[in-house]
Amino acid sequence: MSVRVSRRAVVAAALLLAVPSGAPLIGSPLLPRELRGLWPGRETAVSRGGRSTVVGLAASRPLLDELARRADRAGLRVSAVLGGPVRPLIVVPESARDAARLAGAARLDGLAAVADGRRVIVVPEAFATLSPLGRDVVLAHELTHVVAGTAGLPAWLYEGFADYVGYRDTGLPVATAAAELAAEARAGRLPDALPGPEAFAADGRDQDRLARVYQEAWLACRFLADRFGEGTLVRLYREAQVAGVDRALASLGLSAVTLTARWRAYVREQLV
Repeated sequence: MSVRVSRRAVVAAALLLAVPSGAPLIGSPLLPRELRGLWPGRETAVSRGGRSTVVGLAASRPLLDELARRADRAGLRVSAVLGGPVRPLIVVPESARDAARLAGAARLDGLAAVADGRRVIVVPEAFATLSPLGRDVVLAHELTHVVAGTAGLPAWLYEGFADYVGYRDTGLPVATAAAELAAEARAGRLPDALPGPEAFAADGRDQDRLARVYQEAWLACRFLADRFGEGTLVRLYREAQVAGVDRALASLGLSAVTLTARWRAYVREQLV
């Protein structure tokens, strides 16, 4: 994005490692279990920030150091919304193919990183194309998935909430962050419904469409935070995980139908 953010990072809450930054780690017992044996027989390096841990092949050490600094900032942003200390864990594979192997995915077209359980897997080729701000947004987005969880939630809510945290305090104008959706809205084409899970499929065929879907979800959560407050958005998210999104919305006097109508009006207000 302009920031038009190609997505995904894999982050995890992890203990800080008691080893020097940049030290070689081949099968080291000091590494969390999920980071051992990623590349058998090859030299692995670790870089640490104040709270973050980044692991990759030794040849990628400059990127590991950069990611450790950025992950620290992303963790603070997530903590500011969700509370509690956040300790990111990020994996930097050798290539997109290697990233897909580690994530257990057939392909990761158009993704800059992917959340994979307790860790963050960066897709190096796509991540390298992002602006500095885009990298920060992606890391905060994925770290939000790890800390907040996604189980039992509609895709628009967990993806929109992660973008809400990612863009929080960036100072980026809404129309810039949602440039693809803004172009559609100005042409009179507003979305009819909140995006379903199939809309978020990263098949590599239409990157503008995928960007619009994330922007739609982001503005739904941004609307909820603007109208009811950030704390209420967080409570709704947590209540939806326990009781379902319909009951969580009902606590705010909303239904799926009324939320959709008010969200469409908010999109028009923000982008047209």
